[in-house]
Amino acid sequence: MLAKLSIKNYALINNLNVSFGEGFTCITGETGAGKSILLGGLSLVLGNRADLSSLRDKNSKCIIEAEFQIAKYDLSSFFEKNELDYDDFTIIRREIHPSGKSRAFINDSPVTLNILSDLGSSLIDVHSQHQTMQLTEADFQLRVIDALAENGPLLSDYRQQLKTYKRNVKELSALLEQQREAIKEHDYNAFLLEELQSIPLKQGMQEALEEEYEQLNNVENILEHLSNGHQLLNDEQVGLVNLLTELKQISGKLAAFGSQYVEINSRIQSLFIEADDIASEFQDLQEGTEANPQLLEEVNGKLQQLYDLQKKHGVQEVSELIEIRDALAEKVEITENLDSDIQTKEKQLQESKDKLQLLANELLKNRVNVIPQLKKQLESSLKPLGMPSATFQIELKESKEFKSTGKDELSFLFSANKGGSYGELKKVASGGELSRIMLTIKAILAKYENLPTMMFDEIDTGVSGEISNRMGEIMQDMSKTMQVFSITHLPQVASKGNHHYKVFKEEDSKGTQTQMRKLTAEERVAELAEMLGGKDISESALAHARQLLA
Repeated sequence: MLAKLSIKNYALINNLNVSFGEGFTCITGETGAGKSILLGGLSLVLGNRADLSSLRDKNSKCIIEAEFQIAKYDLSSFFEKNELDYDDFTIIRREIHPSGKSRAFINDSPVTLNILSDLGSSLIDVHSQHQTMQLTEADFQLRVIDALAENGPLLSDYRQQLKTYKRNVKELSALLEQQREAIKEHDYNAFLLEELQSIPLKQGMQEALEEEYEQLNNVENILEHLSNGHQLLNDEQVGLVNLLTELKQISGKLAAFGSQYVEINSRIQSLFIEADDIASEFQDLQEGTEANPQLLEEVNGKLQQLYDLQKKHGVQEVSELIEIRDALAEKVEITENLDSDIQTKEKQLQESKDKLQLLANELLKNRVNVIPQLKKQLESSLKPLGMPSATFQIELKESKEFKSTGKDELSFLFSANKGGSYGELKKVASGGELSRIMLTIKAILAKYENLPTMMFDEIDTGVSGEISNRMGEIMQDMSKTMQVFSITHLPQVASKGNHHYKVFKEEDSKGTQTQMRKLTAEERVAELAEMLGGKDISESALAHARQLLA
């Protein structure tokens, strides 16, 4: 509910502060008094684009502030989603600076116009003859049918399932695209992998092969050096082992003459043992070393294969080849497993589609069941509004596509005259007829939905007498469960309001400005009398005004 509205420095409004109550509020005023300016200012706090030319004083900023009571609208999730402080009494403020910069706030937190507009649409529904085209849109027409069918929870389940279905469609499409790309590379990757798997790659293998190659390729040199070494160690005359044997005998004799000789004897004994061991190892190495051309060729082949792979893949280490091999193995495995993944995803997609279809079928069934009820309510409600022969032809048929509202395609046709042909609302209904149909539909919706504050802007233009009286009664009836505003020129409508405000112009030393104030009971009688008979108020006009208010 709109509780307060403050407008400063906007068009003809210098400083306006007004409070509103529950129920049905009527706003009247002469043509040009500024009713449209009031709506223009309100539209800014609802998220409309700002126009710098609307500043009254071009050197000062324009501030428009509206306070709403929002407890019944269940908007806490909206505030949480947008990281805003929630308050049952929420204040929206819009500032337009002389520089052209515009700022918006919800409970003093700066917000974007998109967020402001989203919230605004949940708080006020401004309706005028120029905005009746919404009535011709299929989504709005379905919303009316769904309200009567109480499809709200079912639609929520359907849309949740639609998300799952679309996600599965997207994921399957990605898998198929991945498969197409993978197939192009699979054969080449498999070939590269086979090359890398032809050698049992492991850490340190290159160093081991290179060492083995050096030994096999230099057998003659190695044998020559081993022979020379063995001779130096074991020569009968000057061999190191024989010489150390003699030295060992000498040191053994010396050991008997004191501790200092024992230590040196021990060291010489160690030298002899080590030299003798080395001599044996030289002999073993010499006996175990022989030329092996076949093994040399085999080791050389492995090394060349390794070097070729390193060159091909642009690396220098076996560890890098191992990484490339493992990555290729993963790619090949993924490609080979894609068929299984695709089959699994296709099954999931079909399951989500089947569930979605069941929900769509239920939506269709519920809608078909309430269409006769809606048709009856519309036609009976339009009769007292000067459309006694208005009839509707409302049909649903299933489409192939899953949409946000289901799979139904709606045919919502209208005929204003008895025996006339049916056509789409936007083609066959006049502006006045659309306004009355929209008023009727809003009144029906009010019984089934928790609608925002309704602002009817001269929706009664072009009607008079009993029709306008009935339109006023409809708005009055709607206001029993919601806040309703009507900007009107008709006394029959204005008399139905719980509250009556007048918009007027006044002049002072600073120029002309628009004001607005709530009328007292007597002022209301005078305003209605003026609306009935003009500036020169007669006794009969006053009497008629009192009769309307009775």
